Amino acid sequence: MKTDSQYALSSFADNDPVSDTDPHSTFWQSAPHIVMNHDTHGKQVPGYRTEVRSRWTPENLYFLFSCPYEELHLRPSPSLASKTNGLWNWDVAEAFMGSLNDPIHRYKEFELSPQGEWLDLDIDLTKPRKIGMESWRSDFKAAARIEPKEKTWYGFMRIPYRAIEEREAAAGNMLRINFFRSQGPNHIEVAWKPPQQESFHAPEQFGLLRLID
Repeated sequence: MKTDSQYALSSFADNDPVSDTDPHSTFWQSAPHIVMNHDTHGKQVPGYRTEVRSRWTPENLYFLFSCPYEELHLRPSPSLASKTNGLWNWDVAEAFMGSLNDPIHRYKEFELSPQGEWLDLDIDLTKPRKIGMESWRSDFKAAARIEPKEKTWYGFMRIPYRAIEEREAAAGNMLRINFFRSQGPNHIEVAWKPPQQESFHAPEQFGLLRLID
């Protein structure tokens, strides 16, 4: 099920899976998805049609990115044990998410690479470096696999719901959200909701994620 242009949908799941990067699995096959295939200013980017599927449980939000590529641009000597600052300089998929109860300049940023590297950030656009709290940790989990024959990589995110807002996850809840990719040595950028500027940090352009049964 593909969503309309305003909303991304996340469907309820009664189990929390192990890191599942297979879009054809029982967990992901019927999950609603959005497509992103435009650059930061809204121009279509041929060849990079990226799907993002989503599900939720009482504890977690899940996302699966299916990312076609022509040439990978990977960070040398990846480390998965801790967050990788500057990950956005390489191939990466990103989700920006905020609570409707928070000011628009406050939200969270989650990134993963085709190698499974990850980064989570507490964003405050009023701060000089955009970082709200240097010590913030979300317990975000990421996994990825590259399929060279398909020229596609798949990225899995598990984000604790409590990392986004204090209320419990429930059908009908909505969150502010946007999705992005940076791809290849020429740093091609792909967005769901184009920010209409070079920086991805344009929360006034975010769409909405709605949790459904």
